[in-house]
Amino acid sequence: MSFYVYLSGEIHTDWREEIQQGAEAAGLDVVFTAPVTDHAASDAAGDHLGIPADGFWRDHQSSKVNAIRTRTLIEQADLVVVRFGDKYKQWNAAFDAGYCAALAKPYITLHGEEIVHPLKEVDAQAQAWCTTTDQVVETLRYVLKA
Repeated sequence: MSFYVYLSGEIHTDWREEIQQGAEAAGLDVVFTAPVTDHAASDAAGDHLGIPADGFWRDHQSSKVNAIRTRTLIEQADLVVVRFGDKYKQWNAAFDAGYCAALAKPYITLHGEEIVHPLKEVDAQAQAWCTTTDQVVETLRYVLKA
């Protein structure tokens, strides 16, 4: 059985690779998907439609093009891992978690203890809160091999 996992959130560290390598080392049959993690490419996702003069409308246009990928991959996923880093505010990750909650799509949050309070509502809907990528891999191992 292949299990589809969407890796949402923070793009400034190698957490995605750590989870993918851990799942492979554990022999898990997991297909991972993710948003576009190249920040400049993501910001320019709608530029082929014409670049609006106002930055707000450029962001609006590109976010809609990005949403095609994000919504499709979240809907196809069996599980979503939502990573919140401590350096930047990942509003998109919070939105993805809310979308999962609205779809009744299982998700795991991945973040440090220092941001538990601002994420209390997001964590309350999650099926698990992990602080390390190893905990995410162990959760996947349990779900797939228990």
